[in-house]
Amino acid sequence: MTPPVGNGHSRIAASVHRALARAVPEDRAILQKLGVSIRSASRLYVPGLVVVPRHELLSRPDNVPVPAEAAELVVEIVSRGNARTDRVEKLWAYVQAPVPLYLLIDRYAEPKPSVTLFSDPVDGHYRRSEQVSFGEEIRLPAPFDLVLATAAF
Repeated sequence: MTPPVGNGHSRIAASVHRALARAVPEDRAILQKLGVSIRSASRLYVPGLVVVPRHELLSRPDNVPVPAEAAELVVEIVSRGNARTDRVEKLWAYVQAPVPLYLLIDRYAEPKPSVTLFSDPVDGHYRRSEQVSFGEEIRLPAPFDLVLATAAF
């Protein structure tokens, strides 16, 4: 049995979910722990949060994961045990899909905790990334147009 995520992880996920709920249109869903498939890597990941159009959930049976390319935003919250997976493996997989926005919330980054938004996927690479330290704000572009405060992280 996989142990549950810790309180810090859950607190961050709830904070991001709350902020997204104010910005995401009704025709999209904000989900925690949704299975997303990466065809090019033959992998299934379960992000901390994912935003997908609601029709993607309605168009497939319950036990069929959503293809990662349908996601508009994937959020991963790094834990000690999965740091390399989130920073390297999932970064590569999500850009291959391609997922337009990958938000990596890294509580264990050196020299200090940070939030990185990867965007503009082209030819298997994110052409843009913006990183802020916990306590600073980071802007999520359209379709979200949201300034995410990270002070509570």
